[in-house]
Amino acid sequence: MDKIIIFDTTLRDGEQVPGCKLNTNEKIDLALQLEELGVDVIEAGFPISSPGDFSSVEKISKNIHNATVCALSRAVQKDIETAAHALKYAQRPRIHTGIGTSDFHIKSKFNSNREEILKRAVQCVKWARNFTDDVEFYAEDAGRTENEYLAKVIEAVIKAGATTVNIPDTTGYCLPHQYGEKIAFLKNNVSNIDKAIISCHCHNDLGLATANSISGAINGARQIECTINGLGERAGNTSLEEVVMIIKQHKALGFLTGIDSTKLNPMSRLVSDTMRMPVQPNKAIVGSNAFSHSSGIHQDGFLKDTLTYEIISPEEVGADSSKIVLTARSGRSALAYRFQKLGYEFYRNDVDILYDRFLKVADHKKVVEDADLSELAASYQKSVVNV
Repeated sequence: MDKIIIFDTTLRDGEQVPGCKLNTNEKIDLALQLEELGVDVIEAGFPISSPGDFSSVEKISKNIHNATVCALSRAVQKDIETAAHALKYAQRPRIHTGIGTSDFHIKSKFNSNREEILKRAVQCVKWARNFTDDVEFYAEDAGRTENEYLAKVIEAVIKAGATTVNIPDTTGYCLPHQYGEKIAFLKNNVSNIDKAIISCHCHNDLGLATANSISGAINGARQIECTINGLGERAGNTSLEEVVMIIKQHKALGFLTGIDSTKLNPMSRLVSDTMRMPVQPNKAIVGSNAFSHSSGIHQDGFLKDTLTYEIISPEEVGADSSKIVLTARSGRSALAYRFQKLGYEFYRNDVDILYDRFLKVADHKKVVEDADLSELAASYQKSVVNV
């Protein structure tokens, strides 16, 4: 089994979501929980961006003992020096530096050319190596970078000392097969690729971040950069919980992670509460509806055998138990099950009569609650006694 390194950037890329700004104490608390979760690398911030971010990276470095603590920088000497200074207390420091490599970035953002960008890429890695042996280079907008040029840049930065090479699909543009082919191209065309770990950093603009990351791993990447709840710029980043559970469910991929999956839902709720960003109910793995069943066909199958409609048990990811939600789409088996949970024992004929009454309530309410069921049961029992 090949280990996939889980690089969490909730505290950096995730915090870039409008309204999700964290103070230093909140960042420290989340960093400690990320380490407890089993994250391998924690990207703690972008130290040059503000005194507050510098302080957060510095204090996280003092408090984290097992995970690698990473700080982001641009391909600017002052950025890199500031990142190194913020990481001075880290037991396992990593500087994450790089530059845009697509023609969109080279021409529009930098008003430069490929040769000059290549020189800047090599130079920033050399600067970073003055402070740590663990240097990650990011080729921003690699998803839209022409493969031959990308390979040339990656080979040069590894030669300069990069130990991890990050291939971001910055705009979420790639289809899974395209992103996988890009990783495979680097594996097959960069002569010194064996001296570095390839990393995936995928955005979710087209809803493909997780699929692209898994495709990258299948084609040779061994680090996935992700965030709790998929937080991040615009439509977000690859979701940590999705990647972890895909790897856990699909053992045939031959991968494993060091993540304790039973801590995924508590971690999701903590991040949601701390960053004041609700999780959509239908979010995979950690959404409130992830283990809820409301269709009668689904409910009947689930009650006979949970594996008919659940490939993950809620306990496996630290979630509450599965829920049978009663709506106008629910069937008799679900109604009988919920009555039984409330302590009522009804025969089949009773359930048939109660079901007709239940449907009248369900047509007027989106969800039929326990109080409604108790009222139905009491009314029915009373009518039976009177008869």
